[in-house]
Amino acid sequence: MTDTPTRTTISVVTVTLNAAAHLPGLIESLRQQSDRDFVWVVFDGSSTDGTADIVRGCGLPVKLVVGKDFGIYDALNQCLAHVDTDYYLVCGADDVLYPDAIASYRKSVAQHAGPPDFVAAAVHMDGRLLAPQEGRGWLFGLPGVASSHAVGLLIRTGLHAEMGWYSRKLPIAADQLFVKNALRRGAVIRRESFVAGRYHSGGTSGLDMPGMLTEAFRVQRLTEPGKLLQVLLFIARLLKHYRRL
Repeated sequence: MTDTPTRTTISVVTVTLNAAAHLPGLIESLRQQSDRDFVWVVFDGSSTDGTADIVRGCGLPVKLVVGKDFGIYDALNQCLAHVDTDYYLVCGADDVLYPDAIASYRKSVAQHAGPPDFVAAAVHMDGRLLAPQEGRGWLFGLPGVASSHAVGLLIRTGLHAEMGWYSRKLPIAADQLFVKNALRRGAVIRRESFVAGRYHSGGTSGLDMPGMLTEAFRVQRLTEPGKLLQVLLFIARLLKHYRRL
């Protein structure tokens, strides 16, 4: 008699603060999933616009935690403390998952021997397709080794016990540091061709160009060899985006 394989459990995690105007699109995309076997875990930073009420009334299996935080990655760490599934997928309040996203992520985990630490999928962002890449982290950072941390990356929850949490020292790029460090230390990633959803780039990283460029440079210096090359690339990015600085 053979044992029945254990079904992979998945949480979708979202950090919110006064996100009532943005949540309906994400909620509807979660309702439309072809595979509804997931839990939505939300950490709300004590919103005053009815965000928590919208989450409570969403009609989905949801864990809502309301509290105070010291920034998005501190909030994300607090949110993950309430995740008890094998994997989690980060989605911002203004992101959208395509109908087969959860099913496709679960299929990728199941069809390979040994559970991966990451499953990277393609995402739509600003009208273009961002597909997972490999071996170009020295040039593009996180998009050079995966795709997008939100929407496009299923993460094994237990990896944090081995690699640590998201750093509060990097309020914009802590996700890049965590993922790149994990891969440098041997974490296993599976890169897939399916498109998981649409990532909205209008958050802090999109609005704070000086902060984004500076933190991305710090991550590159911590995770890539070649100090001079990274300095030259940083200067090139400053020149490219100088109108937004």
